[in-house]
Amino acid sequence: MARAKTADTAPLLEHLEELRTRIVISLGYLAVGAGVGWTYRTQLLDLLKRPLTDTQLFQSGKLQLVSQNITDQLMMSFTLAFWAGFALALPFILHQVWLFVAPGLYPHERRWAAPFVVGAGLSFVVGATFGYLVLLPPMFQFLVDFLGGIVAGFYPIASYVAQVVTLLVAFGLIFELPVLSLVLTKIGVVNHVMLARVRKFAVIVILVVAAVITPTTDPFNLMLVAVPIYLLYELGIIVSRFAAPREQDRLAHE
Repeated sequence: MARAKTADTAPLLEHLEELRTRIVISLGYLAVGAGVGWTYRTQLLDLLKRPLTDTQLFQSGKLQLVSQNITDQLMMSFTLAFWAGFALALPFILHQVWLFVAPGLYPHERRWAAPFVVGAGLSFVVGATFGYLVLLPPMFQFLVDFLGGIVAGFYPIASYVAQVVTLLVAFGLIFELPVLSLVLTKIGVVNHVMLARVRKFAVIVILVVAAVITPTTDPFNLMLVAVPIYLLYELGIIVSRFAAPREQDRLAHE
């Protein structure tokens, strides 16, 4: 009986050891990326401040970014370094994820490793760039000058950076939807028919996600976030339709 239990637990222990190895390697990549982010933390801060400094209220001197606590600058630097490191290390981390799940895939499914890693990395960059260039400028212009400049503002720099990073990371991850749809379709987990059927539930989830990551409750900014996410979901359905093998597509309609 003891031998049988040992034989049964051996594969589980091997999987756990493999998982531990992949996690350790991923943390190593993250540490290297964070080191690079720490080196360029001042440049990153200047970049993140730009959507706010470009507003008329800031340029008029009625709006300033301030440090409220003595540890704000240090903790903010750690935040910038961590998320910059995450962005840099993401393709390598995704490669480790793929290496962990690859043994359970068929040979024809494993060939999607490179498209998944490269596509996911590029999608994250495109999503964060979209949030930075398209979403943040009108959002901050609307929020900080809502009363036409009659109210001066002193915003905590740590809170500001946290909100901006949250939005950029969220959009980076959201832009992974088409790539995720492609890969999951290719390995047979989802198909376009399934995604289309749950569209009405997806809309509710999208609105909830948009409400969570939007730093305001006004409908304008909510829609500014929700609409691109919904369009990405629809793009995921289209990608899934073209990515589905013919046999899988036929079975999905039956």
